Amino acid sequence: MKTATANNQIKKKRVPGRPKKTISRSDLLMIRLTPTEKQLIGQRAKNAGLKPSEWFRKAAKSARVFPRFTSEESGWFRMLSGMANNLNQLTHLAHVEGLPTLALKCQALIRQIEELLTKINSHDR
Repeated sequence: MKTATANNQIKKKRVPGRPKKTISRSDLLMIRLTPTEKQLIGQRAKNAGLKPSEWFRKAAKSARVFPRFTSEESGWFRMLSGMANNLNQLTHLAHVEGLPTLALKCQALIRQIEELLTKINSHDR
Protein backbone atom coordinates (compact mmCIF):
# COMPACT_ATOMS: atom_id res chain seq x y z
CA MET A 1 0.00 0.00 0.00
CA LYS A 2 1.24 3.51 -0.76
CA THR A 3 0.61 6.74 1.04
CA ALA A 4 1.31 10.30 -0.02
CA THR A 5 3.46 12.55 2.16
CA ALA A 6 3.55 16.32 2.39
CA ASN A 7 6.51 16.59 -0.03
CA ASN A 8 4.59 14.82 -2.82
CA GLN A 9 6.87 11.83 -2.41
CA ILE A 10 5.40 8.40 -2.51
CA LYS A 11 6.38 6.27 0.42
CA LYS A 12 5.75 2.54 0.77
CA LYS A 13 3.86 1.52 3.82
CA ARG A 14 5.74 -1.03 5.87
CA VAL A 15 4.12 -4.44 5.96
CA PRO A 16 4.18 -5.94 9.45
CA GLY A 17 5.58 -9.38 10.15
CA ARG A 18 8.49 -11.42 8.98
CA PRO A 19 9.40 -11.19 5.28
CA LYS A 20 8.51 -14.17 3.12
CA LYS A 21 11.32 -16.60 2.30
CA THR A 22 12.39 -16.75 -1.32
CA ILE A 23 12.62 -20.56 -1.22
CA SER A 24 9.79 -22.34 0.51
CA ARG A 25 10.56 -25.83 1.81
CA SER A 26 7.13 -27.36 1.73
CA ASP A 27 7.99 -31.05 1.20
CA LEU A 28 8.94 -33.30 4.07
CA LEU A 29 11.17 -36.38 3.99
CA MET A 30 11.11 -38.57 7.05
CA ILE A 31 14.11 -40.79 7.80
CA ARG A 32 14.93 -43.08 10.68
CA LEU A 33 18.32 -42.92 12.35
CA THR A 34 19.98 -44.86 15.09
CA PRO A 35 21.04 -42.79 18.10
CA THR A 36 24.65 -43.15 16.93
CA GLU A 37 23.83 -41.87 13.43
CA LYS A 38 21.89 -38.93 14.86
CA GLN A 39 24.76 -38.03 17.16
CA LEU A 40 27.26 -38.30 14.30
CA ILE A 41 25.20 -36.01 12.06
CA GLY A 42 24.65 -33.57 14.92
CA GLN A 43 28.37 -33.44 15.68
CA ARG A 44 29.34 -32.93 12.04
CA ALA A 45 26.74 -30.20 11.67
CA LYS A 46 28.00 -28.49 14.82
CA ASN A 47 31.59 -28.64 13.53
CA ALA A 48 30.43 -27.09 10.24
CA GLY A 49 28.46 -24.39 12.06
CA LEU A 50 25.16 -25.54 10.58
CA LYS A 51 21.88 -26.91 11.82
CA PRO A 52 21.62 -30.69 11.39
CA SER A 53 18.87 -30.36 8.76
CA GLU A 54 20.93 -27.89 6.71
CA TRP A 55 24.04 -30.09 6.99
CA PHE A 56 22.00 -33.11 5.89
CA ARG A 57 20.63 -31.22 2.86
CA LYS A 58 24.13 -30.17 1.78
CA ALA A 59 25.49 -33.68 2.33
CA ALA A 60 22.65 -35.18 0.27
CA LYS A 61 23.26 -32.75 -2.59
CA SER A 62 26.97 -33.51 -2.78
CA ALA A 63 26.72 -37.27 -2.14
CA ARG A 64 27.98 -39.56 -4.88
CA VAL A 65 25.87 -42.69 -5.21
CA PHE A 66 27.03 -45.57 -7.36
CA PRO A 67 24.36 -47.58 -9.17
CA ARG A 68 24.09 -51.32 -8.71
CA PHE A 69 25.55 -53.59 -11.32
CA THR A 70 23.35 -54.38 -14.30
CA SER A 71 22.50 -58.01 -15.06
CA GLU A 72 25.03 -57.90 -17.89
CA GLU A 73 27.79 -56.69 -15.57
CA SER A 74 26.85 -59.29 -12.96
CA GLY A 75 27.16 -61.96 -15.65
CA TRP A 76 30.65 -60.71 -16.49
CA PHE A 77 31.70 -61.00 -12.86
CA ARG A 78 30.27 -64.53 -12.63
CA MET A 79 32.23 -65.45 -15.76
CA LEU A 80 35.38 -63.95 -14.28
CA SER A 81 34.82 -65.91 -11.08
CA GLY A 82 34.38 -69.13 -13.06
CA MET A 83 37.54 -68.41 -15.02
CA ALA A 84 39.46 -67.82 -11.81
CA ASN A 85 38.19 -71.18 -10.55
CA ASN A 86 39.34 -72.87 -13.78
CA LEU A 87 42.75 -71.23 -13.48
CA ASN A 88 43.05 -72.58 -9.93
CA GLN A 89 42.22 -76.08 -11.14
CA LEU A 90 44.75 -75.80 -13.99
CA THR A 91 47.41 -74.61 -11.56
CA HIS A 92 46.73 -77.63 -9.37
CA LEU A 93 47.00 -79.95 -12.39
CA ALA A 94 50.23 -78.24 -13.45
CA HIS A 95 51.73 -79.08 -10.08
CA VAL A 96 50.57 -82.70 -10.34
CA GLU A 97 51.24 -83.49 -14.03
CA GLY A 98 53.90 -80.97 -14.91
CA LEU A 99 53.65 -77.51 -16.45
CA PRO A 100 54.37 -78.21 -20.19
CA THR A 101 51.18 -80.26 -20.65
CA LEU A 102 48.91 -77.43 -19.47
CA ALA A 103 50.70 -74.39 -20.92
CA LEU A 104 48.33 -74.01 -23.90
CA LYS A 105 45.20 -74.33 -21.73
CA CYS A 106 46.53 -71.69 -19.32
CA GLN A 107 47.40 -69.28 -22.14
CA ALA A 108 43.91 -69.63 -23.64
CA LEU A 109 42.27 -69.00 -20.28
CA ILE A 110 44.48 -65.98 -19.62
CA ARG A 111 43.46 -64.51 -23.03
CA GLN A 112 39.78 -64.97 -22.13
CA ILE A 113 40.30 -63.28 -18.76
CA GLU A 114 42.10 -60.34 -20.41
CA GLU A 115 39.27 -59.94 -22.96
CA LEU A 116 36.66 -59.94 -20.20
CA LEU A 117 38.61 -57.43 -18.09
CA THR A 118 38.98 -55.17 -21.15
CA LYS A 119 35.22 -55.38 -21.72
CA ILE A 120 34.50 -54.52 -18.06
CA ASN A 121 36.97 -51.59 -18.05
CA SER A 122 35.62 -50.13 -21.31
CA HIS A 123 32.05 -50.40 -19.99
CA ASP A 124 32.88 -48.25 -16.94
CA ARG A 125 33.80 -45.21 -19.01
